[in-house]
Amino acid sequence: MTAVLLALGSAALFGGMTVALRLALPGLRDASAATLATVVVALAVAVAASLVRHDFHGAWPFLLTGLLAPGGSQALFTLAVREIGASRTSVAVGAAPLVAVAIALVFLDEPLRLPLVLGALAIVTGGVLLAAERDRPGHLRARGLLFAAGAATMFATRDNLVRALHADASPQTAAAATLLAGAVVAALWTRRAPTRVELTRLAPAGVMFGLSYVLLFEAYWRGRVTVVSPLVATESLWGVGLAALLVRHTEGMGRRLALGALLVVVGGAVIGAAR
Repeated sequence: MTAVLLALGSAALFGGMTVALRLALPGLRDASAATLATVVVALAVAVAASLVRHDFHGAWPFLLTGLLAPGGSQALFTLAVREIGASRTSVAVGAAPLVAVAIALVFLDEPLRLPLVLGALAIVTGGVLLAAERDRPGHLRARGLLFAAGAATMFATRDNLVRALHADASPQTAAAATLLAGAVVAALWTRRAPTRVELTRLAPAGVMFGLSYVLLFEAYWRGRVTVVSPLVATESLWGVGLAALLVRHTEGMGRRLALGALLVVVGGAVIGAAR
């Protein structure tokens, strides 16, 4: 039950981060700088958490994991939010458990059960509804969906790597190590330090991102990928819900989007119930 609550908490924070990122991006020309500012703030949060129970032994593999996510994934995620908005990015990235569960079944020898198959089908259906929207707003671009799909794949790969390495360090230290690597990747992409304005505007997103990572790693230290990853996918519900409240006028939200989000969340819940 602890892993379930931690995963749900991580999902809520990640959904909030998505909308906070959407609110901060207008007026900022450089998506790479926004990524760096977000990850730097998140890193500060994770480092503070790691001071409570630090264990640097065995943390280096997580530096390599961080090159993938949040290194590459957060860059794609930020680009996706800029291109297609917070709600659609949340739904698209919510399909990550499908990839994560597939990897876990093949490489981690986690058991295959019927609810996993049914949940996966629900997630795929939700993604198809999102991709097949007829009345897309002008800002919705196919490349935005590709960015989100790439981020989802990186998230899924990270989840399995973290679970496979979870005995090598404390979760707080591991989270800080991955975010450190992510900050290095973002810095190489940006090639300049974030400005005070960028750090200020991205601070809310960064704080939620950092807390989400800490809770996510705590969850993986206690639960399997086939349990935690689908529950984290409920961030789609949080992302769409908060977007409807705060940025609905820029998101062009309709029934297909709502149904797609619902199917993704239901699919994640079904997979999570199979634990």
